[in-house]
Amino acid sequence: MPLSATAAMAAAMTVLVAAAVPGAAASAGTSPAAPTSGAPASGVPASAAPVPEAPVGEVVGAAPLPEADLSHHGYVSFSGGHIAIRIRSENLGPSDVTASTVRLRFSAPLAVTQELPYDCLRSGKATVLCETGGLRSGGGARQTALDLQPAGGPDEVIVRLDTVWNGGVRDTDPKNDVHQVLAPATGDAYAF
Repeated sequence: MPLSATAAMAAAMTVLVAAAVPGAAASAGTSPAAPTSGAPASGVPASAAPVPEAPVGEVVGAAPLPEADLSHHGYVSFSGGHIAIRIRSENLGPSDVTASTVRLRFSAPLAVTQELPYDCLRSGKATVLCETGGLRSGGGARQTALDLQPAGGPDEVIVRLDTVWNGGVRDTDPKNDVHQVLAPATGDAYAF
């Protein structure tokens, strides 16, 4: 999501929250109208309809978000100082996803020099972000393969995987795209 769109959404949510909270206008630096007989002291007329609550991330009055179900599965293996990760990303529908980004966080920092696939980049000492590209509803899965080296020679690593951008759709089942895997340095493949 572009930063400008995120900032605009946050500003809109702030305005909606301030309008819905009694007395918020006074604390926001604006003065409410003077109470008249029969009007509550908060400055909100008694006849005002309650503000409907919007789900987190949605703006009241905005068109509903399209729904999709992103799913990431695969395996992690760790041996000989290398972490091999294979991810199969797919969209179970009903709407298409224009692009999505998977985040991989590691319990150990990664070696400074890493060769990453063209659609992946570092995002800190122990985090990698990978773009999956567009995912059609019920279409084929996208494969991501990584071969990484942790720094310091740990005996095991924990890999946490989740979706940080889903193309602006509402994920109907976010549990199947969030995983945590413990991989000891045995060379065994651990599925997620």
